[in-house]
Amino acid sequence: MRIHLQPATPEDAPEIAMLRNRISAVQTTLHGTGHWSGAATEKGVLFNMRTSRVLVARGESGIIATLRLGTKKPWAIDKSYFTLCEKPLYLTDMAVVPELQRQGIGRLCLEEMLRIAREWPADAIRLDAYDATAGAGEFYRRCGFREVGRVVYRNTPLIFFETLL
Repeated sequence: MRIHLQPATPEDAPEIAMLRNRISAVQTTLHGTGHWSGAATEKGVLFNMRTSRVLVARGESGIIATLRLGTKKPWAIDKSYFTLCEKPLYLTDMAVVPELQRQGIGRLCLEEMLRIAREWPADAIRLDAYDATAGAGEFYRRCGFREVGRVVYRNTPLIFFETLL
């Protein structure tokens, strides 16, 4: 299987928000209320499209995965944990349709995202993941991201990851 990530369009915003809300609902059902329980809106997705690159993977039934790459550091990231570099990108808002999770789609999306980031050009990808049962830390570790630190931000334990390009 191959995944092709492409830039999202404004017409994709409702479907992206719906996918992110489905993930949030699943995580909340499985793990209780937490920072993962927030609601995505079409307006928020459109804002993200103006300030960063929102990418989507499409399947027969529509969008099957999405992620966002940006040059602006997210609020919870502490740069002091990361390797000094000139052009880091930050990965946020990754989501795969619940029915397709654990089938390699997330890993394929990350591989394609790394290819895109190298062409950007960028020299590192940084991200944070919840350090909880609802978190994706082990997933990012298995995909080759290196853990560079752990913090508690606003009562939420986070793991910082990076991969150098």
